[in-house]
Amino acid sequence: MKLAFIGLGRMGMNMARRLIGGGHEVVAWNRSPEKVREIEGEGAIGAETLADAVSLLETPRVVWLMLPAGAATESHVGILSGLLSPGDIIVDGGNGFYKDDLRRAGFLSKSGIRYVDAGVSGGVWGLQNGYCIMAGGDRAAYDHILPALETLAPPGGLLYCGSAGAGHFMKMAHNGIEYGMMAAYAEGFNIIKASQYGEIDLSGVCDMWNNGSVIRSWLLELAADAFRDDPDLASTGGYVDDSGEGRWMLQQAVESGVPAPVTAAALFQRFRSRMDDAFADRVLAALRQRFGGHSIHSADDNAG
Repeated sequence: MKLAFIGLGRMGMNMARRLIGGGHEVVAWNRSPEKVREIEGEGAIGAETLADAVSLLETPRVVWLMLPAGAATESHVGILSGLLSPGDIIVDGGNGFYKDDLRRAGFLSKSGIRYVDAGVSGGVWGLQNGYCIMAGGDRAAYDHILPALETLAPPGGLLYCGSAGAGHFMKMAHNGIEYGMMAAYAEGFNIIKASQYGEIDLSGVCDMWNNGSVIRSWLLELAADAFRDDPDLASTGGYVDDSGEGRWMLQQAVESGVPAPVTAAALFQRFRSRMDDAFADRVLAALRQRFGGHSIHSADDNAG
C-alpha cells in the first residue's frame, strides 16, 4: 500500500525502511530535508512540504505521524485536518497520551477523517526484528492499514486493542512495566557491585541468568552487551530521562484508585538520578540506549 511517513527520527526512519523493504510505497517528509534525501536514496518518494506529501497519496490517503508527543504532534494533526478529506486516515505512532487521542479522534471525526493511535515498541532493533504494535481507533481504518501493520510487526506482535486511545493506553501500561523491570535489574546489579563479590563479570552473570532463569529477558541480553563493552559503565552517565509514559501511568493509577508502587519507585528513581551519579543509574541509562537508541549523558555531565 501507499502511505506518507511524517517524522524520520530514530524510529520513523527505520519504520519507513522496513515498509519499503516490505514492498510498500512510502512518501516521506521530515522537518530537516537531509533525512528526506537519505530515505529517497533507499526507495522512498520525497516530499518538499506536508501539503506535498498529502498530494502524492491516493484516496483514502494514509498519513502516519512519528513525532514527539505534545505540541509537535498536535500542530501536525491540526494542519493535516485542513489537507485531508473524509475517509482519509491519520495514524499517530508516537508515544502519545491516550486522552489526547480521545480528543483528536472526536475532532477529526467532524470532518470525516479517521484516526488510529498506534503504540509502537521495538526501539532501534525494530528494523531487523519488527515492531510490537498496539493499535486503537477506527476499526475500519485499522483494517485498511493492516498490510502496513503486518509488515512492521513480527508474527504475533500486532493487536487491535479497541476504540480511540486504546493503543496508546496499552503502550503506557507497557512502558510502566518496563520502568519497573529496568529498575529491578539496576537495583540487583547495584547490590552485587557494592558487595564483596562486586568484581564478578556481570556480563557473564547476565548470560547465565538468560539460560533457564525465571528473570531471563531481552533487557538482560542488552545488559550483558553493555557490561561486555564497558564492565563498570564508566562512560555512561547515571542521568536517566523519562519520556512521559511513567508519569501518565501514575496519573492513571491515581484516577483509577489502583496501587502502582513499583512504577512510582522506578519513576522517582529516574528523578533522583538527575541529582547524582550511581552505578544503578548507569545500568538504567545503558539499557535505554541499547534498546531504544536514546542519548546518554557522559559521566562528566553529573560531576557538577
